[in-house]
Amino acid sequence: MMSPLSGVQKGEAFDVKPYAEAAAEYLLSIAGEIHMPRKLKVAFSNGADDSVHTAAPSAIWDLWQNPDGTFTPPHRRADSAALVIETMQEEKLSYSETCRRFEVNSRDRIKSWERIYLEEGPEGFAVERRGRSSKGRPPKQLPKQVEEDLLAEVQRLRAENDYLKNLQALVLEDERHQHKKRW
Repeated sequence: MMSPLSGVQKGEAFDVKPYAEAAAEYLLSIAGEIHMPRKLKVAFSNGADDSVHTAAPSAIWDLWQNPDGTFTPPHRRADSAALVIETMQEEKLSYSETCRRFEVNSRDRIKSWERIYLEEGPEGFAVERRGRSSKGRPPKQLPKQVEEDLLAEVQRLRAENDYLKNLQALVLEDERHQHKKRW
């Protein structure tokens, strides 16, 4: 993202368009090779007025890279949640004070972390809890007769396929033989 007036705006520090294009080209070239955050916003500002609003809260910039190459914001990391709760308990912070100190948006999130910490310990944060858990589909069981019929059909088709390949080879050989006789 960049100012639409980049390159012609009065008082701009410099034209950011070449840098924005180069960054976009680079990010697109590596997108298939690395695990990028679900939402990645890049902005280039061409002046002091910051017309594209490149400034962001520190929580956005504090992304940590996981060992598998994905990124997780600090408040979503297991070790951070445990640290938040341990600090809250040691310093006897309220939920609101903890939210402000660690830039967490919701007291309910702190409460749920505390419940997990008390019930399961710090290891409880390693479990992925977002979204609905998959029940999976039970495998379809075909009636025995249908399954036997399908297997017989597959065997018949394979035999037919082999027959046709042999027939084609014979026809090609016969055509080559006829072609040689003419010359």
